[in-house]
Amino acid sequence: MDLISTTDLSDEQLTYLLDASENWFQFNRQLRKSDDRLAGLNVVTAFFENSTRTLLSFDIAARRLGAMVTNLPVEISSVSKGESLMDTAFTIDAMRPDVLVLRHPQPGAPRDVAGWMNCPVVNAGDGAGEHPTQGLLDVATIRRHFGRIEGLKVAICGDIRHSRVANSTEKLLRRLGAHVTLAGPKPLMPDAYDGPDGIDHALDGADVVMMLRIQRERLSGDLGDRPGEYLNAYGLTEERLAMASPQAVVMHPGPMNRGVEIEGAIADSDRSLIRAQVEMGVAVRMAVLDQATIERRTRNPA
Repeated sequence: MDLISTTDLSDEQLTYLLDASENWFQFNRQLRKSDDRLAGLNVVTAFFENSTRTLLSFDIAARRLGAMVTNLPVEISSVSKGESLMDTAFTIDAMRPDVLVLRHPQPGAPRDVAGWMNCPVVNAGDGAGEHPTQGLLDVATIRRHFGRIEGLKVAICGDIRHSRVANSTEKLLRRLGAHVTLAGPKPLMPDAYDGPDGIDHALDGADVVMMLRIQRERLSGDLGDRPGEYLNAYGLTEERLAMASPQAVVMHPGPMNRGVEIEGAIADSDRSLIRAQVEMGVAVRMAVLDQATIERRTRNPA
C-alpha cells in the first residue's frame, strides 16, 4: 500500500489507521516496546529535506516493529553528483527494499517514485504538497483528546501558502466533520484566499488552534518583519488564545519558533498538545508501516 496523499485512503482504511494508531500509542507507553511483525523486512528512508520528528519517528516506528532500517545519506550520495531522482529510485529498488519512506522538496515526487518502485512508497512530505502521516497524527491526537472530530472548530494559522501540513490535516479534518478555518498574513495565504488579514477571526470560539511556522526557505522575498513583529501581529499570544474556547487546545507540527508564531509559555502550558503530537507520530507511523507491508507479508510469509 502506497501512502502518497490522504485522499488515497478509503474511509475503511482511514478508520483502521486511526484505531490502530491509538493501540500503538498505548503499546509505546509500555516499558518494553518490541513487536516482530516486520522482522526480516527492510525499511529505507530517503530524506532530501531536513527533518527531526518525521525521520526519527519513522526510524523508531520501524525498529519497534522489528524491521531493519537503512537511511540514504542524501548529502553524500550520488545525488550530489547529479544523479536524477529516477535513477536514484531505480538504484534503491534494485536492492529490493520492502518500503521506501521519501521526503522530497518537489511536490508530486513521491507519486512519481511510487511508479518506479516495486515496493510501497510512503510520502514523508513533498515540498508544499502533502504530508499524509502528519495529517493522520494531528487528527489522531485531536481525537484522542476530545474523543471525536465531528463538530469541532479548528483554526489552522500561519504560513498556509507553503504548508503541506495544512493541506493534509485540513483535508482529513473536513472529511471527518470538523469545521476548519485557515488564517494568517495575507502574503502567506493561498492566492484564492479572500478573507481578512490575520488570525483573530479564526480563533473566535475555536476548540483547536494549530499554529504553523513561516517557511522562510520557500519564500522568494523577505517579509520585512523584525524580531517580535510577527508574534505581535500574527502569532499566538495569551491575549489571542483567550478568544478561543475555554477548553481549547494548542497544536504545532514543528519545528516551532518560540516567540515568532507562538509564545513559549503557551507551547509549554497544560493546554498544549504539541508533545502529544510527537508521541502520536511514532504510533501513526507504526500503523502506516504495518499496513504498507501487510500485502508483502501475506504474499511472502516469514
